[in-house]
Amino acid sequence: MPPWPPPPPSTAVAALPSQCSLLLRRLAERRHSPSPTCPTSFLRALRRLHARLLTADLLHAPSHPHLTLRLIHLYTLSPDLAAAAALFRHDPGPVAATSLVSAHAAAGRLRDAASFFDAVPPPRRDTVLHNAVISAFARASLAAPAVSVFRTLLGSGSSTLRPDDYSFTALLSAVGQMHDLAASHCTQLHCSVIKSGAATALSVSNALIALYMKCDTPAASLDARKVLDEMPDRDELTWTTMVVGYVRRGDVNAARSVFEEVDGKFDVVWNAMISGYVQSGMFADAFELFRRMVSEKVPLDEFTFTSVLSACANAGLFVYGKSVHGQIIRLQPNFVPDAALPVNNALVTLYSKGGKIVVAKRIFDAMKLKDVVSWNTILSGYIDSGCLDKAAEVFKAIPYKNDLSWMVMVSGYVHGGLSEHALKLFNQMRAEDVKPCDYTYAGAIAACGELGALKHGKQLHAHLVQCGFEASNSAGNALITMYAKCGAVKDARLVFLVMPNVDSVSWNAMISALGQHGHGREALELFDQMVAEGIDPDRISFLTILTACNHAGLVDEGFYYFESMKRDFGISPGEDHYARLIDLLGRAGRIGEARDLIKTMPFEPTAPIWEAILSGCRTNGDMKFGAYAADQLFRMIPQHDGTYILLSNTYSAAGRWVDAAKVRKLMRDRGVKKEPGCSWIEVGSKTHVFLVGDTKHPEAQEVHQSLEVINARMRKLGYVPDTKFVLHDMEPHEKEYVLFAHSEKLAVGFGLLKLPPGATITVLKNLRICGDCHTAMMFMSKAVGREIVVRDVRRFHHFKDGECSCAGRLMHSNGTMGIRVTVLSLIIFHKSFSVPYCHVTIQCLNDEGSRSSIGNGELGTDGRNASRSRELCKVFGRPHYTISSFDDTYLTPDC
Repeated sequence: MPPWPPPPPSTAVAALPSQCSLLLRRLAERRHSPSPTCPTSFLRALRRLHARLLTADLLHAPSHPHLTLRLIHLYTLSPDLAAAAALFRHDPGPVAATSLVSAHAAAGRLRDAASFFDAVPPPRRDTVLHNAVISAFARASLAAPAVSVFRTLLGSGSSTLRPDDYSFTALLSAVGQMHDLAASHCTQLHCSVIKSGAATALSVSNALIALYMKCDTPAASLDARKVLDEMPDRDELTWTTMVVGYVRRGDVNAARSVFEEVDGKFDVVWNAMISGYVQSGMFADAFELFRRMVSEKVPLDEFTFTSVLSACANAGLFVYGKSVHGQIIRLQPNFVPDAALPVNNALVTLYSKGGKIVVAKRIFDAMKLKDVVSWNTILSGYIDSGCLDKAAEVFKAIPYKNDLSWMVMVSGYVHGGLSEHALKLFNQMRAEDVKPCDYTYAGAIAACGELGALKHGKQLHAHLVQCGFEASNSAGNALITMYAKCGAVKDARLVFLVMPNVDSVSWNAMISALGQHGHGREALELFDQMVAEGIDPDRISFLTILTACNHAGLVDEGFYYFESMKRDFGISPGEDHYARLIDLLGRAGRIGEARDLIKTMPFEPTAPIWEAILSGCRTNGDMKFGAYAADQLFRMIPQHDGTYILLSNTYSAAGRWVDAAKVRKLMRDRGVKKEPGCSWIEVGSKTHVFLVGDTKHPEAQEVHQSLEVINARMRKLGYVPDTKFVLHDMEPHEKEYVLFAHSEKLAVGFGLLKLPPGATITVLKNLRICGDCHTAMMFMSKAVGREIVVRDVRRFHHFKDGECSCAGRLMHSNGTMGIRVTVLSLIIFHKSFSVPYCHVTIQCLNDEGSRSSIGNGELGTDGRNASRSRELCKVFGRPHYTISSFDDTYLTPDC
């Protein structure tokens, strides 16, 4: 009986291997074509062919080994790597192992990749297999095992098993990933390359240049240049590696010199040079090179446009950026979606920074492909534009948030004045088991500083240490600022002292902290220490030191540092620096000098400068110049409530009630709303907020009753409410009640009820503390025997035993006020300093530090005692000295 099914004809059997080989080759071509078959279809076809080979007994056939090898290779191109490994186990040869090593390394399965290398018996291993393993370790940044495999290859002793050009290229790439790369490593490898004769190979020379450029020693770049000069041939990778290497080392001039040597229009090299200019902040050079690129018809691609748009955004040249956008629109059809993505992201950044957030959103919505960078870019754009509601909507819509998404939103809430939202979002982040980075922690810590939430800030500090971020400069700087804003300047100093690496931001934060708390001399000493340690101050440094001089009344020192900016450090003073110095002069009663200083400025006065002038005119009673300054502010910032309030207060303090009423009417007519005053205090884990005359707080009645008792004790010490700080025309007893119900007093009263006996009471206020509240806090600190700390919008006031840190004024038990000052070249005593119904003891510290009593006398509001103090100063044989407050914050009726 004949067999069933009948055997195929002999000619068909003979043709089967060649047919299968052809099918395998065609399947490989389909996989590598520009439009490859989808992985699922490819794997299905591959398995059908695998089954056919099994049926025909062609797998692992000694007569047709290429079929098995090709099948293994195709499986390494599919999702089914396990099938390739199973086929390999039947015959672990070097060719199949090479395919498996490369495939598993590309999939991130490095241990499996190494196991296939080990599975091949050493005598059967070839150079290609060694190269595949070395390349796998190089891509994983594992230099040590790569070097070990290379040494095995080098020491084989076989005439056929020797390192080739690819071996050295892979090895040099692996060694370049070392964190502790030394010049000796580079030199040894270079010698090995020369001995092997591979130095003339283009790929090896390029790898040598890359290796030298990654070494941070000064001579390494010279060695790289030597390799370049000795190369017989160069390609675009050669030039690009040199340019990028010099830029990374901060030597843009050397990069430019190499770029000018380039033969041929390699667009990659041009893009690298433009990117280098942008990274170095040389935006004008980037634009000029882009123009050359266009004129010389060098091909433009997505990398070109991304770099140029970044330069436009950073340099603020938005008109030029729009013209570049026009060129992009003409070339857009040539961009594939992946190439268009970075360009579109750069366009969104450009229009966001240019204040065109609507255009940025339109581009974002039209993008066919978006990544997390796209979402974070439009999110940052809305935050920078102040549209926090829109930013929150975008944040919720992000399909795949990363650390940067959370960090940007948290920081955005803080900078937008919504610190409570920032902390809620930070807590949500942790609840969703997303680990915050150090920058996100810095944002949350900054929110605690704005809210004065010291306990919460300390908790975040503890979490920060647990996460290993205590060495982070961003977190450390945020901690310094947070502790300072919460009144814990000692803790701020401790953080500063234990930081392993302090930068200029750290120094600025600590100097600012000391200045805010009235430690002017210490701030100056710290500034000088910073300079002595070789850290050059920047614009912010001088702004903080001028602010410290302002709070401490150090006029001469303020002038010294102001002039030192340009003379010693080449920094031209900006409007903020001039505003601080003018404010300092105004507080010292030298409004004439402030007026003269304005005339010497290299630019027209801006709003901050006119605000400083108006404040100085109010202090010194210069109504005419003050009104002129207010007119300038009305023109520049017509909707700013502070100008109207300051001018109205100036008129009210001078008794010009009609003019004050006119200003308030003008404010109403223009629809300008006054920011309501509020104060808050942290008790336990909760923050309690009080408004002026607050009766809605659950314990408002108890607070008022407590304040009445304390008020009676204060009156026995000599306190009398200063009703001139009530700027409305009403009965005296009504004015006293208005002063009694100021928000900071209510917050202090609540603290007295809730905090342990003797505990410091820290209150934060969104406006400046008024003169009566300032005086009341001094009496209150004496009456209750506690330190009271008030942070207003300008600075900190530490009240203790009848004194305030802002000017060292002493409130004695007999109700007299002592003024403690250091006699300098001139200390002015002007008429705005008045303490009604109190006697003043004037004491001066002479040059030797001993105290000299000048005398006692009732201080009038018209400055009549200035002449008497002049007579008294003559007794001590001194030049004419008069006396002034160092800081008149408490004279400012801004409640």
